[in-house]
Amino acid sequence: MNWLTNFVRPKLKALISRKETPENLWLKCPKCEQMLFMRDWEANQEVCTHCGHHMRIRPLKRLPNLFDEGKYELHPLPRVPSDPLKFRDTERYDARLKKAQAKAEGTTDALIVASGLMGSRMTVIAALDFGFMGGSMGTAVGEGLVMAAELAVARKAPLIVFSASGGARMQEGILSLMQLTRTTIAVRMVKEAGLPYIVVLTDPTTGGVTASFAMLGDIHLAEPDAIIGFAGPRVIQDTIRQELPEGFQRSEYLLEHGMVDAVVHRHKLRDTLIRMVTLLMDPLVAENAPAIAGR
Repeated sequence: MNWLTNFVRPKLKALISRKETPENLWLKCPKCEQMLFMRDWEANQEVCTHCGHHMRIRPLKRLPNLFDEGKYELHPLPRVPSDPLKFRDTERYDARLKKAQAKAEGTTDALIVASGLMGSRMTVIAALDFGFMGGSMGTAVGEGLVMAAELAVARKAPLIVFSASGGARMQEGILSLMQLTRTTIAVRMVKEAGLPYIVVLTDPTTGGVTASFAMLGDIHLAEPDAIIGFAGPRVIQDTIRQELPEGFQRSEYLLEHGMVDAVVHRHKLRDTLIRMVTLLMDPLVAENAPAIAGR
C-alpha cells in the first residue's frame, strides 16, 4: 500500500494534471489584434511590436525611461481630506479611494511628482495616472501640481507634465472644479519664473484637465493616436448632430490643425524633451545640437 501511495499515485497525478499556461504571459493588441509576449511588450515600453500602437502606461513604468540612468526621487503628495463631501454613489468615496490606492503600488492618488536629472539637467515631472480612478483630478491632484510647480521654481528646473485623465473627479464636486483655477495659477508661477512648462498629451486627455493645465504649455507634444479633447466625440456628435471628421480628436488630427506642436513616438520622447528644454533654456547651445527626433 505504501508503494502505491508514495510512488504510483504521484506518477498518475503528474500525468493527469497538466500544468496550465499562466494567463499573464500574453496579451492582445487592441488595434491590430496580434498576440504580444508580455515580457517583450513591457521591454518595448508597452508599445505594440507589430503595429506601433501606444497602450496606456502607468507613471512608475514611464519614469525610468525618462530620467538619466532611470534614477529619480518621488515626492509625496500633500495630504488632503480623503472624503470632504462624504460622497456616496454605488459605494462610499473613501472606500473607493482605498481600493484604488491598494492597486496603485504605493501611490496615493492620480498624480505622481518626481524629480531628477534628465540630460544632466534637474527636471521636475508630474504624471497623471489613468489607472487611478481614470486619472481624475481632485484636490490631491491640484495640490500635487501646485507642489510640482513650487519645486520647479525652487530648483530652477523645467516642469514637464504628462496628462492622462477623464477630467475632474465627480466625487469631490465643486472642490474638484476649483482645481482648474489652482493648477492654472501653478502654471503661471512657473512661467513667471522664466522656466519651461512642457505638456505631453497621452491617451486620453479630456475634461477639466484639458480645460486647465494640459493646454497651457509652452510646447505641446503628444503620443501617437491619443484622444485629446474636452467632451468625447460621441457627446459632440450627439450635440451638433453632424458626422465628425475621420480621426477627430486624435493627436495627428490636432497636429494638422495646430493644437499640438509634434506627435512623438514613446521611444523618442526622452531625446525630444531634452532637446526642447535645451532650446528654451540654452538657445545658443541648442543651435549646434542634432535635430529633434520626432514623428
